[in-house]
Amino acid sequence: MSTQRLDVDGLLADPSTRIVVCCGAGGVGKTTTAAALGLRAAEVHGRRTVVLTIDPARRLAQSMGLSELDNTPRQVKGIDGDNGGELHAMMLDMKRTFDEVVQQHTTPQRASEIFANPFYQAMSSTFAGTQEYMAMEKLGQLRATDEWDLIVVDTPPSRSALDFLDAPARLSRFLDGRMLRMLLAPARSGGRSMFSLVTASFGLFSRTVQKVLGAQLLTDLSGFVAALDSMFGGFRQRADQTYRVLQDPQTAFLLVAAPERDAVREAAYFAERLVADRMPLAGLVLNRMHRSEVPGLSAEASLAAAETLDAAGDQPLTADALRIHAHLARQNEREQRVAATFTDAFPAVPSVSVTAQPADVHDVDGLRTIGSLLA
Repeated sequence: MSTQRLDVDGLLADPSTRIVVCCGAGGVGKTTTAAALGLRAAEVHGRRTVVLTIDPARRLAQSMGLSELDNTPRQVKGIDGDNGGELHAMMLDMKRTFDEVVQQHTTPQRASEIFANPFYQAMSSTFAGTQEYMAMEKLGQLRATDEWDLIVVDTPPSRSALDFLDAPARLSRFLDGRMLRMLLAPARSGGRSMFSLVTASFGLFSRTVQKVLGAQLLTDLSGFVAALDSMFGGFRQRADQTYRVLQDPQTAFLLVAAPERDAVREAAYFAERLVADRMPLAGLVLNRMHRSEVPGLSAEASLAAAETLDAAGDQPLTADALRIHAHLARQNEREQRVAATFTDAFPAVPSVSVTAQPADVHDVDGLRTIGSLLA
């Protein structure tokens, strides 16, 4: 592990830290880490905190004792609020967030047209990339209200989290694309149907696309684009603004990994991207590390002692304990080597390890334990 220890309490207590983004591969305890950070920020540091999960898994609600999470922050009960802190949690509802954006930035009549459009109904629920863009919208909304001292974001597994970062750029490419401009042409020429345009180039384009997509889908798409035309500038502006917030020192990215090659490789991949995009990388959290209570006793010495006892036919329980210790010592050595592949590549990134727990975290007490280990 890195010689620099990540000061988690210092990060959470700092009033200038307004957003903590937890990223990492799937199955490394990222959701639990985000929840534990939020709980510690509220209980120990007295901050009004909200945890936003973008991962569709339901474990965050379960660990906080909530029956469900939705697009509205829900207060977590049973936390120590003596310091004035509060903990709230929510899970991104992609379609509801899209609906809220439409309602906020257009007229009721135009919003009704958009909601009724079949292409919007599909895009707002399942279209690739919509979740990540709406995550940017929701984070921007939470930050803009200035209601929260700290926002903790639990992202999807890291490759999807890169989509979260890429959402503004992808949106800009979509808005500036040739196909979109051609689809917008009828709306900008007096509202005529796209098929009534008489230009040869557009006629050829529409016939070609119609063969691929079908007339009804193309009509739905054209209507959707025309209805959203006046909103596109606002989409891009808000996404770019949120992206700048993510680059600001008020934001801290925490990489979460387990001592497994694939998970550490994902963390390194994401760290490279954060550095390239000038995002504030605060540190690495390495979950589920194993350690020995007798670090001075090597695996080899432990096995040799066990063999000596076996040969003497004496102390069988002690011999078994020595073999268990040898296994644990070797596991710890292996985990340290895996962790070193990250810390050697990023020596300036502070890190903290969290000891493996005997059972999964499923309640607030378990989150407190993880928070204490992080700190």
